[in-house]
Amino acid sequence: MARRDYENDPNAPAPNSLVPAASVVVVNDAGQLLLQRRVDNGMWALPGGQMELGESLAGCGIRETKEETGIDIEITGIVGTYTDPKHVFAYDDGEVRQEFSICLLGKPIGGSVTVSDESTEVAWFDWEAVEDLPMVSNIRKRLNDWKSGKIPVIR
Repeated sequence: MARRDYENDPNAPAPNSLVPAASVVVVNDAGQLLLQRRVDNGMWALPGGQMELGESLAGCGIRETKEETGIDIEITGIVGTYTDPKHVFAYDDGEVRQEFSICLLGKPIGGSVTVSDESTEVAWFDWEAVEDLPMVSNIRKRLNDWKSGKIPVIR
């Protein structure tokens, strides 16, 4: 399903759903970041997705990372909360989702890099390489927040 991101765009469609989600900044012992190139928009992104009933936030991040990248992780912290009502995702099925994501920090504990039906590529990147990758601004913000070491102010 195709997706289009709108941030601070007065022409963005009105949201019609709000779904709790988790994303994860996964950092290996070499300091590299795990990213996936998304099928729905072709951009590089953190692993993550919507939380399911009966699941904890950490469980969501662990499950989504495994499903999308093949890597098993443990959660080691939090990067920040991202709930900007001026950031919406429009899907081709008519859903327009308002952003509601908690970004977690994780480290790999097993598995092997594997693409999924949600990704076309999965790879580990040094920070310098990440800066040149095509990605939506909210993913770049999460990575910059992680790099700065400060948990952003909740708005």
